[in-house]
Amino acid sequence: QVQLSESGGGSVQPGGSLRLSCTASGRAFNTGIMAWFRQAPGKEREFVAARAWPADSSYIARSKRGRFTISRDNTKPAVYLQMSSLSPEDTAVYYCAAKPSTWFSQTVYSPHDFDSWGQGTQVTVSS
Repeated sequence: QVQLSESGGGSVQPGGSLRLSCTASGRAFNTGIMAWFRQAPGKEREFVAARAWPADSSYIARSKRGRFTISRDNTKPAVYLQMSSLSPEDTAVYYCAAKPSTWFSQTVYSPHDFDSWGQGTQVTVSS
């Protein structure tokens, strides 16, 4: 199974920015999809963004466009979530997910689409 390691969470004031990182290791991850989800207390896990690796395709949830971007590392299976103009509503645990795949769809992914998950990283937006 693929192991995912996340980093970059923390506390930030409204309007601030954070960059989350996720790196895959373990079982060979040559072609696949890496994604970000988030889960706020009492809410369901929500899709944020996904990116093919190593292909150059991505999809960001409509409500996050303009504030969030997802990028990848060209040399290793890693993706980055750049978040800006953060608000308290963005407070959640952010999870990285991955699955092997040779196909990337421009769509909202479900948590059930992924079989590997990171431990999550807390993002807190508060003044």
